Amino acid sequence: MHSTRAAAISFHRGLTSTSCELNMKMQHWARRLEQEIDGVMRIFGGVQQLREVTVLQWYLVSSDGRCRAFQERRSVFEAAYGVGVQALAAPVERSCARKPEALSLQRVGWPGRTAPESGAARSGHCMQQEIYKDNRNLFEVQENEPQKLVEKVAGDIESLLDRKVQALKASLSVSPPLSSRHESPPPHIPVSSPLICRFLSLPMMLEGDGQRKRLADAAETFQKAHRWQDNIKEEDIVYYDAKADAELDDPESEDVERGSKASTLRLDFVEDSNFKNKVNYSYTAVQIPTDIYKGSTVILNELNWTEALENVFMENRRQDPTLLWQVFGSATGVTRYYPATPWRAPKKIDLYDVRRRPWYIQGASSPKDMVIIVDVSGSVSGLTLKLMKTSVCEMLDTLSDDDYVNVASFNEKAQPVSCFTHLVQANVRNKKVFKEAVQGMVAKGTTGYKAGFEYAFDQLQNPNITRANCNKMIMMFTDGGEDRVQDVFEKYNWPNRTVRVFTFSVGQHNYDVTPLQWMACTNKGYYFEIPSIGAIRINTQEYLDVLGRPMVLAGKEAKQVQWTNVYEDALGLGMVVTGTLPVFNLTQDGPGEKKNQLILGVMGIDVALNDIKRLTPNYTLGANGYVFAIDLNGYVLLHPNLKPQVSQVGWPAGREGSGLRPSRLMPFQIRRSMIDGNKGHKQIRTLVKSLDERYIDEVTRNYTWVPIRSTNYSLGLVLPPYSTFYLQANLSDQILQVKYFEFLLPSSFESEGHVFIAPREYCKDLNASDNNTEFLKNFIELMEKVTPDSKQCNNFLLHNLILDTGITQQLVERVWRDQDLNTYSLLAVFAATDGGITRVFPNKAAEDWTENPEPFNASFYRRSLDNHGYVFKPPQQDGEPLELENDTVGILVSTAVELSLGGRTLRPAVVGVKLDLEAWAEKFKVLASNRTHQDQPQKCGPNSHCEMDCEVNNEDLLCVLIDDGGFLVLSNQNHQPVTPTPSRHPQVGRFFSEVDANLMLALYNNSFYTRKESYDYQAACAPLPPGNLGAAPRGIFVPTIADFLNLAWWTSAAAWSLFQQLLYGLIYHSWFQADPAEAEGNPEVRESSCVMKQTQYYFGSVNASYNAIIDCGNCSRLFHAQRLINTNLLFVVAEKPLCSQCEAGRLLQKETHSDGPEQCELVQRPRYRRGPHICFDYNATG
Repeated sequence: MHSTRAAAISFHRGLTSTSCELNMKMQHWARRLEQEIDGVMRIFGGVQQLREVTVLQWYLVSSDGRCRAFQERRSVFEAAYGVGVQALAAPVERSCARKPEALSLQRVGWPGRTAPESGAARSGHCMQQEIYKDNRNLFEVQENEPQKLVEKVAGDIESLLDRKVQALKASLSVSPPLSSRHESPPPHIPVSSPLICRFLSLPMMLEGDGQRKRLADAAETFQKAHRWQDNIKEEDIVYYDAKADAELDDPESEDVERGSKASTLRLDFVEDSNFKNKVNYSYTAVQIPTDIYKGSTVILNELNWTEALENVFMENRRQDPTLLWQVFGSATGVTRYYPATPWRAPKKIDLYDVRRRPWYIQGASSPKDMVIIVDVSGSVSGLTLKLMKTSVCEMLDTLSDDDYVNVASFNEKAQPVSCFTHLVQANVRNKKVFKEAVQGMVAKGTTGYKAGFEYAFDQLQNPNITRANCNKMIMMFTDGGEDRVQDVFEKYNWPNRTVRVFTFSVGQHNYDVTPLQWMACTNKGYYFEIPSIGAIRINTQEYLDVLGRPMVLAGKEAKQVQWTNVYEDALGLGMVVTGTLPVFNLTQDGPGEKKNQLILGVMGIDVALNDIKRLTPNYTLGANGYVFAIDLNGYVLLHPNLKPQVSQVGWPAGREGSGLRPSRLMPFQIRRSMIDGNKGHKQIRTLVKSLDERYIDEVTRNYTWVPIRSTNYSLGLVLPPYSTFYLQANLSDQILQVKYFEFLLPSSFESEGHVFIAPREYCKDLNASDNNTEFLKNFIELMEKVTPDSKQCNNFLLHNLILDTGITQQLVERVWRDQDLNTYSLLAVFAATDGGITRVFPNKAAEDWTENPEPFNASFYRRSLDNHGYVFKPPQQDGEPLELENDTVGILVSTAVELSLGGRTLRPAVVGVKLDLEAWAEKFKVLASNRTHQDQPQKCGPNSHCEMDCEVNNEDLLCVLIDDGGFLVLSNQNHQPVTPTPSRHPQVGRFFSEVDANLMLALYNNSFYTRKESYDYQAACAPLPPGNLGAAPRGIFVPTIADFLNLAWWTSAAAWSLFQQLLYGLIYHSWFQADPAEAEGNPEVRESSCVMKQTQYYFGSVNASYNAIIDCGNCSRLFHAQRLINTNLLFVVAEKPLCSQCEAGRLLQKETHSDGPEQCELVQRPRYRRGPHICFDYNATG
């Protein structure tokens, strides 16, 4: 060993004088490897994949000009291959008509292997094309016309949403009561809030929008029958409380403790697959936030009048049976939805409040520019400062992605609490930065209202930033002060008063609040008090009533349906979008009095994302073609990579911080054009990530896009060039249908190979199953009852499936069955098709087949279509022992079948083999050795050096094949089997940096690999201690010290108030800090959404043979690397490190937890967006 090592060192030092010989030897081995792979794939793959190169070109190119003359190198070359250069100089033709003996490079000394390969090459080489040509009368070639296709889909989506809009508007025809005068508190004003400005008046009414007579009559009848009832009691109201069953099961529930007096219905439910839930179509359900007292007069009256919506909802469903959830979210916090179903309450406190849901916020007010200023003077300390921090967090949760915000603290000076120096979009990630920053606020100095307000006005008047440009407001939180800063208002806001000012007196103190009231009233705002925890969520959302006033005054102009981004339905429907429409209160307290001008609530109708997906072409676009849609913010509505959120139910899944960010999915120009509502088409080169998120491919894609009219969405179509055409089966011959169908029967598997069928919706009555064997059984049973031409079935899918069954069977019959897989060290051969068939031969190999039965969802399938040549896929290693197949491990090799029919090129299938790792590892060492004959091991001696021999010198020489993602495929290194991993190659499938960090870093630094880093905003992580959950309880009653002196308070309301304070104590436990032990100990805690940083590697710019030295002083290493033609493999030969001093930093490939990209830097480069095209603010009212 030591002598060999010394020879290796000697060889290393002689690098300069022998570089040409080194290049020749590496190319020699590379050609052997390429030929071995090509020979097997041409036989079993059945596709035309010959390389268009000449052998002469391989060896006549010299990189440094110091190599020996061609005649000197010719002898070396001929000794290796046993043939003359003249015989090898002709191009290797790509013609199927080529004689079999000319298709393989014969090597003297290797007749046992190359002869049978040569003889069978033609049959395998062109067989797949021949099979398709032989069946040419059974299919037609159809064309995807992008512009027509995307316009049709956009029109279909528009029609679908328009039908929901009609139902949405019809729901508004029912109106609540015409109020009588009363002396009880107005329904929207907490007793604890000393209202100074009379912007809000009392009762309620809904305005219609040109509805039919039936609905108008219903509204008139209901309006006449109902009157506001001051003395209404719980027992007078009968309704289905959606949370009743859960509360009865919970002994700690407040209704159980107090004994609810309301007459709660007990309903029976039936399973409905459309809702993925049990429902009752005869009733609506009511959800009331946990912190709201169900027995309050306001809530009982709300329950009373909204009951009439039940009939309207049912009539809507009668006219459109496809309608899903119909919801009315009230400004009081009551949610009434249809059909009835039990509420999905969490195991702990249910914090859902409809008024904090994005769809409600979007429908209840126009976009906002908000500056929050917080008094942090020395008088603000202890409990008051904590109340302010919590209040700011709650205020942030009232904002949506259409809003812009900044937060600053002030004493003598004002400064931003975070790194944001200007207004930023109120998206999830930016709000998170604010929430973390406010926790660091410290009280000191003296109060300076002037500094705070000047800072806020400067922020709102900055013309050089992106903003909402609609409602403008300042929210000030303070413990009190005497300065009215009138001069500031005169300078910045008067006389137009375009900026509303809302003031919040926080904590319990004896300061004069008159200045705070004056600031709010003279600037079209509102004044609130937050004396305790229980008043926070109530009073931080009351300002929305004021902002809704301009919408009410605008009347029908503001009655416009808005569609939300996609989010996960709270009732289990999955991913949905919601159409929203504001509901106005235009009633009067009496004849001649002013109208109330209130937003009464928001009406919503859900549309399941799956219903929209059904309108898009499913399988004619191919595995890598797809349709997507974005909104005005550039957020994703529809995309194949869009995943449901894990825990943040109700929050939009496509939003920044929790979903996909299209700026990373498409060029800026395309994104901007779509947001602007334009049409367009463009071909680009782009990077795509594999389904298993291990690889990156550089591909060509054609983008076509159009706006979806009457919505704020834009639709795009992405097509690879090879998906311009697709096959459509034409199996009119029923006898042939039956013949091909028989090859789907399990009885044929032993002779024809196992068949997996894609779990597609072939027929309406086909029972789905995650088990493919069971799914196939269900499919066969159904096909015995119906025909492929049945109206209840998708004829396109069925005909293509049956055609591909026959075509893949012919591949077995003509090629696979006649070959001995063991001779070629194969575990299996396979074919997968666009039609949904995956055939694995022999049948026993299916036991170890782990690829997705849906080819379009299989990583090997999609990557093979996007890459030319053979794509190697080693088994994935995640630290667990590899699962063995017949005491070995399989390596997948696949390639696309490319057809050219009448000048139209398409790729309808992928074929491949599964290599026996143990056998191919030995074969790899032989091919990368100095052997001239398969059965004659190399002998080292005085006249035969072995320094460059991967077989003999494996103790000093590392020889590996690495794929384009940097994962180890084959190696010359043997490892003794260690239980529980009997394989001698446990490192195969690992990222190469985990095998040899030093060498992988050198390959990266020498541009063999390029790194791509990205963020997955849809990841699911183990639960962390929960913080602010973002659901906002809203109370109707907050007791003050005066209330304790009121005898009437000591009723059920008193008990409720005590419970409410306890509830808030639980919600704000340790000021948003949950008990980690409690969270970890709860087995029911779901995974939460998080951000993961992903890193992938892909081949860089180096394509030629290359050698270099890893400079580590006395520990330097020589390595040589060369790409294998027509594969995704890199062949690397390197000296093993002499000592540990050559170790370097390790490149990481596994995804890691992350906070995402630095938000403070991202906001300096805001992505292009557009807000709603109509604004209803103060100016709109005149």
